Amino acid sequence: MSFDKKSLVLFMPSIEGGGVEKNLFLVANHLAKKIKKIKLITYEKTFKYFLNKNVEVLYFKRKSSNESKYFKYAMCIWLLIKFYFKNKNILVFSFQANIYCLILSKIFNFDVIIRSNSSPTGWSQGFFKNIVFKIFFKFAKSIIVNSFEFKKLLDKKFNINSTVIYNPLNKEEVIKKSKEQIGKKFFNGKSNINFINIARFTDQKDQLTMLNALNNLKNKINFELLIMGYGVNKNILQNFIKKNNLKKKIKIIGFQKNPYKFLSKADILISSSIYEGLPNVLIESLALKKFVISSDCPTGPREILKNGKYGYLFKTKSVEDLSKKILKFVKTSNKSKNLIKNKAYDSLSRFDFKKNSDKYFKLISKHL
Repeated sequence: MSFDKKSLVLFMPSIEGGGVEKNLFLVANHLAKKIKKIKLITYEKTFKYFLNKNVEVLYFKRKSSNESKYFKYAMCIWLLIKFYFKNKNILVFSFQANIYCLILSKIFNFDVIIRSNSSPTGWSQGFFKNIVFKIFFKFAKSIIVNSFEFKKLLDKKFNINSTVIYNPLNKEEVIKKSKEQIGKKFFNGKSNINFINIARFTDQKDQLTMLNALNNLKNKINFELLIMGYGVNKNILQNFIKKNNLKKKIKIIGFQKNPYKFLSKADILISSSIYEGLPNVLIESLALKKFVISSDCPTGPREILKNGKYGYLFKTKSVEDLSKKILKFVKTSNKSKNLIKNKAYDSLSRFDFKKNSDKYFKLISKHL
């Protein structure tokens, strides 16, 4: 089946290699098998190699010394307006800068579907912002969220009816990539427990809570921690590690194309976020049968871990509670831990790649 009436335009100005981007690539590649006219508007084409060749990338060709998030938004909005005047009949599927797309949709009279990626806890603070969102969300043809907890919060806050589509998990691909060899040894094999954290280095991800908890336990358990990511808080994390003499126990490495081969060597994933949407890294960790300890933040972790049935939840920003959960893991028998991991793995059908990608296609095709 193919659709030729409208051009489908995916809109994501700032692609940085995180979980939202991963979902964009998975969904775009699936849609490209069924829909002929797909464009992706983004600031640069660095990540083009992740995309099906049928997805045409429209990007800003002239680089600037000012590459802030809002500069990228502005340039991509300009690209969207230019594309609209050439094609007129378009459907925009926005993964980012949703309000700007909705405003443009009213000015130029085109349809917009938006995907909200993280809990409103993180982006809807302030009276004026809430009024703006409440007004413009009404203009969307559909609003997609990635967890039922997220839907409950968003619908109540903005009086809308959003649609839940879980993040698609390509389990076979994750397992396949996890078997690739690592050139350099990151865990020395001398510790009893290998922790890993995979996230941007930002206030939202709150790695300092994790570091403080492990610092409190450094004389009680023999551990190593690998932190993988990038971001503005890198120096803060490095300074904490240096100040507390943790350099032999904790390593920081940058963004990796294949994080799964590192994740496969760890015992536990720790996620310490203050808010999320539906964190991919938790789902992918369960797919590799890794134990997960996560903050009980809005939204996603509690839903993925089934209220703590498939891993441990700790109170958000609580160093004390995270420390307790780590010690609980240490004291739990291997038999009990394996039982939890196996049950978690068996629960992953709800995130099935084809099932959830088809939901995207079905929803989008209604508006083409």
